[in-house]
Amino acid sequence: MANRFALFFGLAILLLLVATALLASTIAPHSPAEQNLEQDLLSTSKEHPLGTDKLGRDVLSRILYGARVSVLVGLSTVIISLLLGFVIGSVSGYFGGFLDQLLMRLVDVLMAFPGMLLAIAFTAVLGPGLHHVILALCLIGWTGYARLVRGEILALREKEFVHAAQALGGGPARVITLHMLPNLLPPLLIQSTFGMAGAIIAEGSLSFLGLGVQPPTPSWGSMLSEGRQFLLVAPHLTTYPGLAVMITVLGLNLVGDGLRDLLEKKGK
Repeated sequence: MANRFALFFGLAILLLLVATALLASTIAPHSPAEQNLEQDLLSTSKEHPLGTDKLGRDVLSRILYGARVSVLVGLSTVIISLLLGFVIGSVSGYFGGFLDQLLMRLVDVLMAFPGMLLAIAFTAVLGPGLHHVILALCLIGWTGYARLVRGEILALREKEFVHAAQALGGGPARVITLHMLPNLLPPLLIQSTFGMAGAIIAEGSLSFLGLGVQPPTPSWGSMLSEGRQFLLVAPHLTTYPGLAVMITVLGLNLVGDGLRDLLEKKGK
């Protein structure tokens, strides 16, 4: 019961995040770029429930629009990394041999370096920007999916239903997509929830360092960076974006944990 409650609670947070991203332009009380220097660093007011930043911009509106960046980066990174990792992991696990060794050594090399350090290096070379952040996170994010898929493929290719499909003339692509993929979906779905949480944290970290989304586009990471110099006089500038990141990551982790426990019970 507790696991299902955590799963439903996490799904509610995730749905709220997606709805916020889609409806930001409708529900935001102000434009995220609208400045009013006469009302800078307000803690709270009727017009600005979460206060304003150093340029008098509404914090609530910027948080709502910042959800768009987090959702876009999280979903794009997970989808691209998952597809790339699935293809490489499937080829590696299904065919084995020299190709398997070559691909897995590439994975080992990439995983030997801290992921955030590689992301910083990639964005420093490519330049800051939303699309470059997504590309950098995808270049380091596919390795975990590739290892997961390879391990599952190695176990599945010895199953009788796979041998039967091969005996009936099924080619590698047909066997993998029609017979193996349904068994791969549950672990990949669980991994994707944790991957999306990691991508959102990574995007926030890169934006905090000035390597991610550039002003005036609002991002939770850049809002944290802008607010750190006002920690003593205007703590709300870092508190609310930090809470947005924390609640989002908590929701995704609850979904991942809930799905894993639910699928483990079904497998027993």
